[in-house]
Order: sequence, then C-alpha cells, then structure tokens
Amino acid sequence: MQNRELQIMRQLHHVNIVQLKHCFYCNGEKPDELYLNLVLEYIPDTVYGVARQLQKAKQYMPIVLVKIYIYQICRALAYIHSTGICHRDIKPQNLLLNPRSHVVKLCDFGSAKVLQKNEPNVSYICSRYYRAPELIFGATDYTTAIDVWSLGCVCAELLLGQPLFPGESGVDQLVEIIKVLGTPQREEIEAMNPNYTEFQFPQIKAHSWSKIFRSRTPPEAINLLSKMLVYDPKNRVKPLEAAAHPFFDELRQENLKLPNDVPAPELFNFTLQELSQVDVSTREILVPPHERNSTNWPVLEDGSWPDAAARATS
Repeated sequence: MQNRELQIMRQLHHVNIVQLKHCFYCNGEKPDELYLNLVLEYIPDTVYGVARQLQKAKQYMPIVLVKIYIYQICRALAYIHSTGICHRDIKPQNLLLNPRSHVVKLCDFGSAKVLQKNEPNVSYICSRYYRAPELIFGATDYTTAIDVWSLGCVCAELLLGQPLFPGESGVDQLVEIIKVLGTPQREEIEAMNPNYTEFQFPQIKAHSWSKIFRSRTPPEAINLLSKMLVYDPKNRVKPLEAAAHPFFDELRQENLKLPNDVPAPELFNFTLQELSQVDVSTREILVPPHERNSTNWPVLEDGSWPDAAARATS
C-alpha cells in the first residue's frame, strides 16, 4: 500500500523540514481499516502558536524574528520545489518552531504532491487565508508558485499581527485580494485561469502597500511582499531569490544576535543542490564571506563552480 505523504517524506532531507523518524501501521476498529502512523522529530511549538501569544498580549513580533522564520521557510520551499514537490498547504500552523533556538521546520506533507506538466491537480487545496488567486479561480495546472503566494501571506500576517486576506469563502477571499492588489489585468487573469478572461470584474485601483502596514514596517519587507504577492504566478519571486532579498541582509551580518542575546540558528549550511537553483551573483549574496566553507562554497581552484548551473550563467 503506497501513501503519497510517506513517499514524499522519505525523500526529504533538509535542515528546515521536519524529519521522519519512523512509520508503522495499525488496525482500526473495523476489519478493513488500516492506519498509517508517521513518527516525526519533536519540535515544541509552531509559528502560529507564537504569533497568537503575541497577538493576545497586543504585541508585534520583532522584525528580526519575522526575518529569521520566513528566511528558513524560503530555504525549505526552494529545496522541495527543486525536487518538483509542491507543499500546497503553507500556513503558520504548519511551520514548526523551536522558540529557544528559533529553528523553523516545515511540516504536514499530507497535501503535498509532485506536480507533473499536463497532469491536472485539484484546485481545492490550501487553507483559506493563504490560497493563491489561481486556486480561487479553479486552476488545475498551477505550479509551485502557489507556495510562494502562501508564504507571502504568512509573512504579511506576522508583520500585521492578523491575516492579510481574511475571507469566509473563495469569493470573499478574492474581494480581499482585489482590495489590495487592484483588479487583475486581462493577461494576469489569463495566467491564472484562461476560462475567466471574459468575466467582468469591478474595476478597483491597487492600494499602496505602505498604507496597509504600520509605519515602522521596513520598506524592504514591503518590497519583498510586492514580489511574492503577484497575480501572475510566473512573475512571483522564486524562494531562493527571495532568501537573497535585502530584507534578509541583517541575517547575513557577522555575530548576529537575536532578542535576549540568543545566537542565530544555522542559516548558511547550503548544499550544492540548493545553490544550483540560482546564479553565481545570488550565491554570493546567500553565503556571506565570513560563513563560507568547503560545503556551502565548493569553488574550484580556478574560481569556478563544479555545477552546470553556474557554468551556464558565468
């Protein structure tokens, strides 16, 4: 008996993805019931839990923690997307968090799937507030860019202290998105789902991002969100390019310390497989000189990289 979640989890090995330790089957109450149990590494909290505590205390999450949590999930997404896997349910509840070390790990691959070209996928996936517009439009040929949209929604929520696009239904949700991004252009609608290009949408102007967030929100955060929350999936920033965005530059400083003088978790232990998704100039941003070693910076004696991706861009 094959289980998609188990198959996917068995092939994932990354610092920002929850580890599968063991699995076993057990019988249910009825004779034909068989349950698969996955045993995962223990991580005590979630980004959702921590955000809720802050919300109840009427406090905002420190910006440096927003950076460190979102950055780690950018890495997790870049890794799974490089294997063709789309998570399809990115939300704060699925971001496990060790509040002491600030290590974040992506969990719950129950909706995840390897996306194959020309093979339709169900559009009713992903939790409400984090659903990409193409899913609301019923697209079945979507890409891993739906995860980037969801992560943009999570990032905005941590900055705002509440969901960016709350809505009780798909239509509600779309209204909330249009209120912020404005009415999609015809070509954007076509990129999401060509069946809707003739549909008459109310003409609404885009809202300025800076007016949505409180005044102390860094402009780099708003700039990153404007690259993640884009109607056309092809134009959304890729996860590892997002990790190289100036919003995360603070994390690349030497001797970075988090609140209460906690040392930062490991952020630069990239593998060549991860880095091969981006060009050399992006790698130079992602791995600061003071963090380079033979694993994350396997440059040959002549200064070239051992992978084809770097050779193609040099």
